[in-house]
Amino acid sequence: MPKRVSPIDIFNLLPKTNCGECGEETCFAFATKLADRKVDLELCKPLFEESFKENLEKLKALLRPAVLEVRVRSPSREVRIGGKVVMYRHELRYDNPTAIAIAVSDTMPEEEMLEKVKRAEDFKYRYIGMDLTLDMIAVRCVSGDPDRFGERVKKVAEATEMPLILCSYDPAVMESGLSALKDSRPLIYAANKGNWKEMADLALMYGCPLVVSAPGDLNLLRSLTKTLLEYGVEELVLDPGTYPDEGLKTTINNFTMLRRCACELEDELSGFPLLAAPIVAWKGDEDPTIKAWKESYLACMLILRFADILILNSIETWSILPVVILRQNIYNDPVKPVSVEPGLRVIGKPDRSSPVLYTTNFALTYYTVMEDLRDLDCYLLVIDTEGLSVESAVAGGKLTADKVAEAIKETGIEKLVDHRKIISPGMAARISGETEEVSGWEVLVGPRDSSGIKDFIKKRFYGEG
Repeated sequence: MPKRVSPIDIFNLLPKTNCGECGEETCFAFATKLADRKVDLELCKPLFEESFKENLEKLKALLRPAVLEVRVRSPSREVRIGGKVVMYRHELRYDNPTAIAIAVSDTMPEEEMLEKVKRAEDFKYRYIGMDLTLDMIAVRCVSGDPDRFGERVKKVAEATEMPLILCSYDPAVMESGLSALKDSRPLIYAANKGNWKEMADLALMYGCPLVVSAPGDLNLLRSLTKTLLEYGVEELVLDPGTYPDEGLKTTINNFTMLRRCACELEDELSGFPLLAAPIVAWKGDEDPTIKAWKESYLACMLILRFADILILNSIETWSILPVVILRQNIYNDPVKPVSVEPGLRVIGKPDRSSPVLYTTNFALTYYTVMEDLRDLDCYLLVIDTEGLSVESAVAGGKLTADKVAEAIKETGIEKLVDHRKIISPGMAARISGETEEVSGWEVLVGPRDSSGIKDFIKKRFYGEG
């Protein structure tokens, strides 16, 4: 179960000045939002004064999530990974969506490398009213040449605003990459049993989070994590190894065990973000399309198995879309349906004889209907059903005849058309008779699937064919 923190316990450690710098009227209101994890502790400026240093440390310990939050920055953007309080989203919710990084290497032709970076930067897919994008660029050293790696890191940083992951096991190569960046906080990949001390020194010197890598060996991963914490590196990311094909079962088990240890057993050595590398699917001689497909399904599986950051190779839209859409669906708040603002929508150039329809404000329903009404001239009433779909809203009493009648009056649609006909969703047929009685409008029950709405309007509303 999620770690519950009392607002009173938080309030007792706050300055109690009610200064309002955090955006709340009182310290107790701020404490309540901190308990619900809706705001950051950093918003309380007086808390960071020297006189409150002891209280600050106590609050950090009190509010520390089961999985530590790690921040990776470029000069203009920040990506937060980890920060999980619960193992399963239905227990509370998931914060900080899985970060998706696209990999480039220092052996790629420069023009090809920068084109791939640009495609990652520009990637955007509109999904139920939200823009789905990518988050980071992973720069891999394949050449083994520190100077070449540093040069390529600098060029990538100049070409994108996204934060970077620098990938090399060679401390000399890593230092070259780190020194090429200014005002950035990249993620260092990675420390292993052979280089941990040198990588730890770099992480401390440059103030960067560090990946701990022990593929397939959780005992070694824990040992390295403990050693690095004792050495002074506090912000860590764990890489338990990513194996496709025959090793997939082991991969899934390792990710699951680490997250269970963190969230259910409160094991601090497991309480760090998890890094997965579906890019391993590109090893071998298979067709590139097969490799991209394997990478995509591996990425999706690992999002479901608690990965906080993914490193991918493919930038093809068809392979990226399943990953970003699944991520969005997993990382919405399970107690708050995705909704849109209710009200009147004017579609195309309707006149006084144009049809009037209504639907709910559940985002998926709304955007599906809007797409199916494209190229039509009509009015659409969006009813506030608290984000429920038509069938659920009718069954739960959130879509009623009174609500439809109320929307008709509040939107002023009566002044925009001469007729008194409204088209209802097919799944709201059971309230059509009552809607006619309450509103005084004739209700035409539309198709159950909005894909048939154009033919319905043509035949039933306009009486054609």
